[in-house]
Amino acid sequence: MPNYTFPARFEFLDEIRDLVAQVAREGGFSDKLIYSLQLAADEAASNIIEHAYEGVSDASIYLTCNMQGEDIVITMRDHGKPFDPSVVREPDLKADLSERQIGGLGIYLMRKLMDSVQYESNPKTGNLLTLIKRRG
Repeated sequence: MPNYTFPARFEFLDEIRDLVAQVAREGGFSDKLIYSLQLAADEAASNIIEHAYEGVSDASIYLTCNMQGEDIVITMRDHGKPFDPSVVREPDLKADLSERQIGGLGIYLMRKLMDSVQYESNPKTGNLLTLIKRRG
């Protein structure tokens, strides 16, 4: 399973999306599902850049993306600040935009678009986010 390293900067999001699309296309995913996978991966990488590596200019995102049977498995590892997505409340999508809390939409989107979103943090190995989607 190939490992890829991307600079943790927004201008590299296109490359991450392209890699996810390539693996998904080769794995037989529909264009609609590929778009969902790209959106989830984009949100995940953006959160790492914006929050885990806030203010760090020379950081990296370590990514794997491969098929495991019917599933595509995307992992992103970083060495930034740990973050527990399980403590983020679901956003109130019915509230007026002016009354909504800031943040939480990216995690909400990842959970809606993927079959599984897992996060673990380890002081030695860093933060690991695993996104899984079954080919449907």
